[in-house]
Amino acid sequence: MTVTRDADKAVLAGENPLMDWAKIVDCGDAPLTFLDNTVALKQLEKAHKVSICLREVKISSISSVDSKMYPVAERSNQVISGREANTTSKSSIPRIITLGGDHTTTLAALRSTFERWGSVSVIHFDSHIDTWDPDVLGGGISHYAGVNHGTFLHLAHEEGLIRNSSIHAGIRAPVLRRKGDILNDRRCGFEIMTARDIDRVGVNGIITKLKERVGDSRVYISVDIDVLDPAFAPATGTAEVGGWTSRELLSILDGLEGLRVIGADVVEVAPIYDNPGETTVLAAAEITLSLLTLMVQTPVRG
Repeated sequence: MTVTRDADKAVLAGENPLMDWAKIVDCGDAPLTFLDNTVALKQLEKAHKVSICLREVKISSISSVDSKMYPVAERSNQVISGREANTTSKSSIPRIITLGGDHTTTLAALRSTFERWGSVSVIHFDSHIDTWDPDVLGGGISHYAGVNHGTFLHLAHEEGLIRNSSIHAGIRAPVLRRKGDILNDRRCGFEIMTARDIDRVGVNGIITKLKERVGDSRVYISVDIDVLDPAFAPATGTAEVGGWTSRELLSILDGLEGLRVIGADVVEVAPIYDNPGETTVLAAAEITLSLLTLMVQTPVRG
C-alpha cells in the first residue's frame, strides 16, 4: 500500500497535526554524561539554550557546471525557547517536546519553560508522585544525591517554576512516609488522581478533573511511560503493576483538547529493555503525537 504525504494519520481524530499550520523541527540529541547527575542536568539546560539549525549554502560542483543550495548544520547560540517561532501569526514562542530517559530531565525543561512562559500548571502522568523531599529520597547526603527522578517536582516547586494548580494522574506506587509525603505533595501544589480512580469515574471523569484543576492556566504535560501498566510499557526503570492501558491514556490525552499546553515531555523510556515488538517505544511515539496534536489544536501566544 502506498501512503501519500497528505494521508490522514489520525483516523479517530479525523485530523493530521503533521499537515496543519505548525512547523516541526527536530533539535537533535543532547549529549549528557552518565557520571554526574548535576553536570548532566546543566548539560541538558544548555541543550535548551543551544540549537543546531539548518542554513542553506550554495555549493558548486567540482566541474562548476551545476550550482545548488544545500542545507548545512550550523550551531546557533540562540536559546531554543527564545527563538522566534516559525509561524508567528499563531505564536511567537516555540513550544518544546522533550523525549528522554530519566525523569530528572523535566526539571531542566521547566527551568527553560519558566524563562519564556512563567510558572505553569503541571499535569504529571506517572505511577510515582516525584515530589519527594531531597532529604527523604536521597538521604540528605549531598546535593548530588538529592537531585533525582523522584525529587524534581519538589525542586521545581521550591524554585517557583510551577503553580499550585498542578495534578498527578495514574499514581499507584507506594510512598516512603505515609503522611509526610502526601502532605509535602500538597504543599508542592499537587492533587492526586490514582490509577484506580479510572475504575470509579471512567476516562471522562479523569479528563474533567484534570481540566478543572489546571483551569485556563498555561500547562506543561509530563508523561512518565510507567503510568502505563507493564503489559503495555515494559521497558522502563521503575515499573508498577496496575497501570492504565495505552488506549486509556491516549483517550485521556485526546480529551485535553483546548488546554493551553506550552511544553511537554515523554520520559523514562529504556529501549534496551523493550521486547522484540517494541511495545514501549511504539506507545511513547503515539503519546508524543497526541501531545503534539494538543499543541497544534490550541496555539498559545507568548
